[in-house]
Formats: sequence, C-alpha cells, structure tokens
Amino acid sequence: MNSFGILNSVQHYVGKIRTMRNEVRTQRFMNSLPADIRKDIGWPDMYQGRGRIREV
Repeated sequence: MNSFGILNSVQHYVGKIRTMRNEVRTQRFMNSLPADIRKDIGWPDMYQGRGRIREV
C-alpha cells in the first residue's frame, strides 16, 4: 500500500468521525428545543428508523 492509499484511508476515517460528531451535535440541539417546536418540525419521527431507537 502506498502513502496515498494510507492517506486516503485516514481521510475517510476522519470524515466518518466528523459526520458522527455532527449528527450527535444536531440531535442534542434538536432535543434541547421545546417539545412543541420539535413536534411541529417532526423531529421525533424523522430519525426513528435510523440507528439506535431509544424507548422512553
């Protein structure tokens, strides 16, 4: 494997980490909004099929 392949792999990994952090940050922000606003934009329903589902 040449140095470009390694660099490409590292960039891919960093990109995945950045994407996951952005998703977590967005979820925290959306969950901090008042319940009526979340309901108006459909936040709880939007991500039910994605990833882990937390039951309350």
